[in-house]
Amino acid sequence: MSEAIRSGALALDHGHTMHYEVSGRPDGLPVVYLHGGPGAALEPHMRTLHDPQVYRLVMFDQRGCGRSTPAGELAFNDTTHLVQDIERLRRHLGIERWVVSGGSWGSTLALVYAQAHPERCLALVLRGLFLGTQAEMDWLAEGTPNFFPEAWFEATGAAPGEAPLERLKDLQDRVLGSDDDGAVLLAALALARFEWTASALQADRAVIDAELTPDYTRAYQRVCCYYLRHGCFIDPAALLAGVERIRHLPCHIVNGRFDAVCPPAAAWRLKQVWPEAELDIVPLAGHSSTEPAIADALGAVMTRLAYSLATARGAGT
Repeated sequence: MSEAIRSGALALDHGHTMHYEVSGRPDGLPVVYLHGGPGAALEPHMRTLHDPQVYRLVMFDQRGCGRSTPAGELAFNDTTHLVQDIERLRRHLGIERWVVSGGSWGSTLALVYAQAHPERCLALVLRGLFLGTQAEMDWLAEGTPNFFPEAWFEATGAAPGEAPLERLKDLQDRVLGSDDDGAVLLAALALARFEWTASALQADRAVIDAELTPDYTRAYQRVCCYYLRHGCFIDPAALLAGVERIRHLPCHIVNGRFDAVCPPAAAWRLKQVWPEAELDIVPLAGHSSTEPAIADALGAVMTRLAYSLATARGAGT
């Protein structure tokens, strides 16, 4: 894209530093996009889904992730700190209110942030919804491998259904507990390749291998395993109950019908407690934001949202 991408480093607390990027119109409609994982990094592809003549898009790498430092650091790294970081970034950029968007784990974080700071939100856009329940976390070992048995076998050496939770725990233990850096990297790559393969209807192994560099993957999976081991530091029941604090906000939910990582049941469940929200279960689409049908649906949401928010502002609401 031709618009300038402005990046910076924001000092946080306890030695953490956040890498962030801003693109689009400096005076555009502000939107913050929260990446998934936990532990991944900001997604450059998201710039293509936000009209740079309309939006001021803010993205950042969460604690321990991407180009934030220290890479893979787990101390003082939890959901409460991430919510504080989002607020620190908002104040740093001088933004009063913004659209809060997130994918996968980012959708969870978006809900937590919005419920903590509803007065700072204009709307929510949630893709590949994840509510942080134990069943959803177990699904990666108990459900997803049934659709990608060869990828699961490559990661674990076992067929689907052969002590799946134990196999997943073993990989997580190796990522978090081994003093052997080679063993850590092998386990991290195994987990990441399986998840990324399962995220698309037609995964491109060459693209996956190119993106999963050793330094990125090691930090990514270290943070991911740590969060999953701690239930992502949230109470899923409280997350659903907290919808009452944000019910007045526009909410758009996009989920692939064949999302094998975050199946549409969670999105449907949120819709039941938030009937005012707009739910689009996209046919012939998986989990990733780069899935063509998901990207089209998200782009359409952002176009409609810009119009509806401009109309509401013009009407003084």
